Amino acid sequence: MAVDGNWNITLSTPMGERKATLALKNSGGTLTGTQSAEGHSAEIFDGTATGDDVFWKVSITNPMPLTLEFTGRVSGDNIAGEMGVGPMGSFPFTGARA
Repeated sequence: MAVDGNWNITLSTPMGERKATLALKNSGGTLTGTQSAEGHSAEIFDGTATGDDVFWKVSITNPMPLTLEFTGRVSGDNIAGEMGVGPMGSFPFTGARA
């Protein structure tokens, strides 16, 4: 599927840009994989893929415990969307296939 593979993403946050990597796999509309940043890696959960639209969550502990919610769209070798950070709002992310 269009989303399968490895991605390098850039998250625009109030603390500046953060780089992360994604390894994603779509199986019948269920999106699974891992997201890694700054030496930490976590399994994504509640992931879905419908056409070019993707959604997933990941729990982080650094810089503070949070569950991030990603909503995005794949376009060829690019991905872009919004990262929801609970009460702090949403921030854009962009990325490209690794």
